[in-house]
Amino acid sequence: MAGQYWTHRLTVNGADQQVADGGRFGWQSGAMGPWNTSNEDDLRHLLNEWDPVGVADDVRDEYDCMLAPLLQRLGSGASRTEIGEFLRHELEGHFGLDPLGLRPEAMADRVMGWWTSTDPVDGAATT
Repeated sequence: MAGQYWTHRLTVNGADQQVADGGRFGWQSGAMGPWNTSNEDDLRHLLNEWDPVGVADDVRDEYDCMLAPLLQRLGSGASRTEIGEFLRHELEGHFGLDPLGLRPEAMADRVMGWWTSTDPVDGAATT
């Protein structure tokens, strides 16, 4: 999906915003709090393991459109339910998939487990 321009609607501090990331994710600097490429890479790896579209072996950036919105939500303290709802919405609305059998709630559990075991500032696993 390189070269395509994606727009996301996010809620930041109670305000609905439209954010264009263009696949670069530079927009979140400052406004989103701590950010690093290690977290981005780790989350990309989790999404590619889940691979609801079934193309991650050939298209490593297929789910990059979800990185910034997920990291923003996680950094803002989103719950497992909110992460699951976001994933379900992306499966249906963005990817055109039926979430039945893809288990977005189980993936939300994995994402939350990863997030709580990672220091969001430097990406190091916490003990």
